[in-house]
Amino acid sequence: MNNTAAYNNWVTQQYIDWLSQKTEEALNTPVASSFQTILLTLDHIWTTQEYWVDIITESNAFEFNPDRSGFSKEAIFKGYAASSEHLANYVAGLSEAELSKAVKIEQEYFQCNYEKYEYIQHIINHGLYHRGQIVTMGRALGVTDAPMTDYNFYKVMTEAQQ
Repeated sequence: MNNTAAYNNWVTQQYIDWLSQKTEEALNTPVASSFQTILLTLDHIWTTQEYWVDIITESNAFEFNPDRSGFSKEAIFKGYAASSEHLANYVAGLSEAELSKAVKIEQEYFQCNYEKYEYIQHIINHGLYHRGQIVTMGRALGVTDAPMTDYNFYKVMTEAQQ
């Protein structure tokens, strides 16, 4: 889980570095997908990650703001980066017993009681799914220079830096 959360943090930075070079127009051009624009998709990844991090940290501080239309690309990049770093640091500090602790969720739409590591896997998988959509959306807009973010590439690159 430690490697997975660190990978998520690395991928987040790769996407921010890549997308920060794109124009506001490109990031806000509507494309048929789960969310209308690249920026809205990135904001969704960030917001959902924040929700699940709140669950696994058991802080109960998350408040969803449905009107996120005023968020600039810089605010989304900064918030998403901070969230991914927070998740990586939190996971790095967990013991095996803490990773295996079940956390019960009782929401209006669902109830579950899974171990923290399963929620962490969900966070990572959710982000991967939507980042794939961002690449596809970018291609539809003529943006074809997405970074390589496969897990194996991450491992090779980070091991080479050590």
